[in-house]
Amino acid sequence: MRAHTQEAFSHRCRVYYEDTDAGGIVYYVNYLKFMERARTERLRGLGFQQSRLASEGLLFVVHSSEARYHAPARLDDELLVSAEVDEMKRASLRFHQQVRRAKDDTLLCEGRFVVACVHTDSLKPRAMPEALRTALSGQGPFPAGE
Repeated sequence: MRAHTQEAFSHRCRVYYEDTDAGGIVYYVNYLKFMERARTERLRGLGFQQSRLASEGLLFVVHSSEARYHAPARLDDELLVSAEVDEMKRASLRFHQQVRRAKDDTLLCEGRFVVACVHTDSLKPRAMPEALRTALSGQGPFPAGE
């Protein structure tokens, strides 16, 4: 089922020295970290802290990822990182994400991630709580389905 969020989400972050290679360009894997943080902040902004979800027996784990690199980010750049849900299933979410340079809106990297909802003890799939599904959809409850 496709998810339709009501408003765009963007997380601001800065490129630090530790994020770059010797040439001052962001090391490719660090874009994945920026996108992970944006997904976490997306959930937090909806009222769902991952630490609280974990204490309730629920974890989100990355099932698959894909990234395309368009232009480099550099030391001290301010970045805007989106985290939009493309698709919601009973026990997974598919995110489309972009990393853009704030000062000129240049697309630097984009990614797609499938994030699975699992039990903390067994790491087996579990259904997302209805309140989370509702918050992510922005449209009201979705019927369960994979």
